[in-house]
Amino acid sequence: MDHFEKDLVDALKDIVKAGNWQCVGDKSKLKSPCTKFYSDDGEHIVLVHTEDDNFWAMDSSCPHEDSLPIEINSSENTVCMWATKILNTPDPQEKVSLTKMVQENWNSGKITETGEAIPPAHPKRKDNLTVVEPGKIKRGKGGTLASRIALLHSLANIEQWAIDLSWDVIARFSTFRLSTGEPLPRQFFDDFVKVAGDEAKHYQLLEQRITELGSFFGALPVHNGLWQSATDTSHDLLARLAIVHMVHEARGLDVHPQTLSRFASQGDTSSVKVLEVIYADEITHVAAGLRWFTYICSQEGRWYVPLVKPSILQKTS
Repeated sequence: MDHFEKDLVDALKDIVKAGNWQCVGDKSKLKSPCTKFYSDDGEHIVLVHTEDDNFWAMDSSCPHEDSLPIEINSSENTVCMWATKILNTPDPQEKVSLTKMVQENWNSGKITETGEAIPPAHPKRKDNLTVVEPGKIKRGKGGTLASRIALLHSLANIEQWAIDLSWDVIARFSTFRLSTGEPLPRQFFDDFVKVAGDEAKHYQLLEQRITELGSFFGALPVHNGLWQSATDTSHDLLARLAIVHMVHEARGLDVHPQTLSRFASQGDTSSVKVLEVIYADEITHVAAGLRWFTYICSQEGRWYVPLVKPSILQKTS
């Protein structure tokens, strides 16, 4: 670099030092699934190929173990291992990327084993979030732009927790056995991998809409009240299915039409479209909870009282 002006060289060095550079692997190991880098702003990625056949990325990440672009083909490549990794991932964008990758690999057969893993007691969150008590969140009624942003922000927070709840039920209850000694069938994990994928899609749609309206996720306080239900039901799969999926999610369906109408009355058709996608998916999530609750009860000869409203039962049939 001797032929460059010193000021230019110094400026370039400053840029390199200030950037979040990380080695993303040797060229020979850069397999196609690992070229899906993503950046904080969703657009700009700088990828440098050095003379030693390594790739370096600035201000971007690869959604793989330790950010290394390699495929895991060992015994650790199980849905429970990935579920635990996602629960321990604080960045919501990375959480979404990992969820999509695991869902794709589970559905395509690249991940075949359920495995076992110990999930964290509490999922990781970014340090820059302001966490308050649930009752202190101001959601508004959607009559102003600020109020609509607050509502979408609150929903995005719920969806991020919903991603974690889906992976937690997979990892925490992977060793569950019926009273007959039988494990849960693969279809149980199919259902909740799909639920996790849907929740990731919902978060992404909401975050994008918040950005379009001139804000960002994390601009407002959030709460972790939904996770309290996970803590309270961590010992009992039936309780988890009933409380989280047949009560909380069903309650969300009850209030959803009113929320949607608030955005529609303000002519916010883009937000309405997002909420309509979420509503349709959430009906199937209540159905999943109900399906596995009744499956376990029927297999174990338990008597139970339906815990959801007739209107919800009709929607899920």
